[in-house]
Amino acid sequence: MSDPLPLSGRPGIRAAMFVDFDNVYTGLLALDPAAKRFAEDPKHWTEALADGGAGGESRRFLIRNCYLNPVVYSKYRTYWTRAGFRVIDCPSLTQRGKSSTDINLVLDAMDALSGSGVIDEFFIASADADFTSLIQRFRAADRMTTVIAAGAVAFAYREMADHVVESHDFVAILNGTAVEPIHAVASPKQQHVPAAAKSKTTAASPAVREVLEFVRNAPGPVVGAMVAHRALTADPSLKTDWGGFGKFGTWVAQIGQSVEYSPAQGGWVWDAKRFSGEDLPAPADLQPGIEEQVTRVTDVPALSAAQFRQVFLAMAARLREHPLNRTELSRLVRDDCVSAGQPVSRNAVNFVLQGLAYANFQPSDEATPAGLAAAWTANVEELCRVALLEFDAAEKSAVRRWASGGLLESTQPDNSPD
Repeated sequence: MSDPLPLSGRPGIRAAMFVDFDNVYTGLLALDPAAKRFAEDPKHWTEALADGGAGGESRRFLIRNCYLNPVVYSKYRTYWTRAGFRVIDCPSLTQRGKSSTDINLVLDAMDALSGSGVIDEFFIASADADFTSLIQRFRAADRMTTVIAAGAVAFAYREMADHVVESHDFVAILNGTAVEPIHAVASPKQQHVPAAAKSKTTAASPAVREVLEFVRNAPGPVVGAMVAHRALTADPSLKTDWGGFGKFGTWVAQIGQSVEYSPAQGGWVWDAKRFSGEDLPAPADLQPGIEEQVTRVTDVPALSAAQFRQVFLAMAARLREHPLNRTELSRLVRDDCVSAGQPVSRNAVNFVLQGLAYANFQPSDEATPAGLAAAWTANVEELCRVALLEFDAAEKSAVRRWASGGLLESTQPDNSPD
């Protein structure tokens, strides 16, 4: 019998997908109702990740494995088998509910790595840092690695992977709001601008004219959130998908006409005729002292205490007005912060919302700025603990004061032993 999947003569990156269903599903449940779409329509998001888009190289998932606990999640099994996944039952083996997912996934992945068919890229859908050593083995074998995260991701695990599909990006793919979702994981050489979208952004666009005038008259590089706010004010239709480019950074980067963009520190835009990347403020200028160490090691957004405070004030105010989904809430909070003179990026707001979910805080119309600040600060402290950052009492107080935006200064200080 001939090989049913000949590796020669077929285009696309040869990829393998290993899904820790329990980990991803429970992580998504804490973030967005899209968890149901992940469980019931794996074909949709798998095809979105496989599609390279116009001009991009697509992926062929030669291996699609899903590892789940059949006692808890058996009702989803059919959806995955119909989507072409091999479902491996991993029931709980201990009284504490520990399943055999980790060992089964690692054994299958190592078989794929050492098999006769070369896999170019390995996808691990799990936020479980136990797979860090597996990612290391992939890198040592010179294979691309992509982690799909639906939960808090340990710093070492994140850094070992070539690409990370963040929770909010994965939710966007599940909701169908990411026009080019594959770009979230594509390598720089594979990134491209959709041909159809190029024609939408011209010098005659009101948003482009507004951005050009704003950036050219600015005294230095401008925070990306402020530029995005100006563009959306001039052309509200961009809020849907940024004219087909999916994200603000991609949209503003292709404007040209000496407009430069960097995603560093939340995003900056500048006039290349007068400034360069060297004129961007250093992280130490934005967050002196212990705060800079936290942002560098844990990926917490490099915001000032005043910016964090404004995020909590804006979020509480919006939640009191009416219930919002996470996507709409992050956009409105970003816009409110810009209007208040404390610009933050939408990614930063999403990171805070994700942190609130990890702290088991459910935003509602009864949420207060102090309550939001307390939950977020608890999440930051947990990230520091996981990253093995050791602080004395004064440093702990400084981190708490910074992360909470000063909203918890009146509460009892942390007197726990180091």
